Amino acid sequence: MKMYLKGNIDIKKIIYLSLLAAQSVLLSVIETQLPVPAGVPGIKPGLAGIVTIVSLVFFSFSDAILIILIRSVISSLFMGGPVMFMFSICGGILSAAVMWIMLKYVRKFFSFTGISIAGAVAHNTGQIAVACFVMSDLSVAAYLPVLLVSGILTGSFMGICGTFMIKALKKLNLIEYI
Repeated sequence: MKMYLKGNIDIKKIIYLSLLAAQSVLLSVIETQLPVPAGVPGIKPGLAGIVTIVSLVFFSFSDAILIILIRSVISSLFMGGPVMFMFSICGGILSAAVMWIMLKYVRKFFSFTGISIAGAVAHNTGQIAVACFVMSDLSVAAYLPVLLVSGILTGSFMGICGTFMIKALKKLNLIEYI
């Protein structure tokens, strides 16, 4: 049953998106508390990627972008700043775009884990592009192979977690497909 506010705004959808945005922020906060591997700066598991793939499966691309925007703004306000915002928003949007394209056009060829890996690699690529721009130095791109390997590993883990979450949400039948 859908409940609407004046102007056909779906209240349940707003609640679900708000919960996903809150989860995304919480996972970002948790991620900042994890130790960084020695000698490998900038590598994080990308826990919020779980929320991105879940939001893309159950909601629209624009809804997923809204969640990424909310997460990026709140995380940057409390844990970073404008530079963190640039890294977060560019990586997040590129990741969501790649995963959305794969879900929409080639889903039958890839598992959620494969799609998550592609999203993680896209996220890292977007962040390298931002680093090259911010530092005005293309040599930063030499770090891309390290981040690509990291993206494959962390994307695999996020994809497995996302798959469990998607299956659980489908089984509970709480979220109606939009």
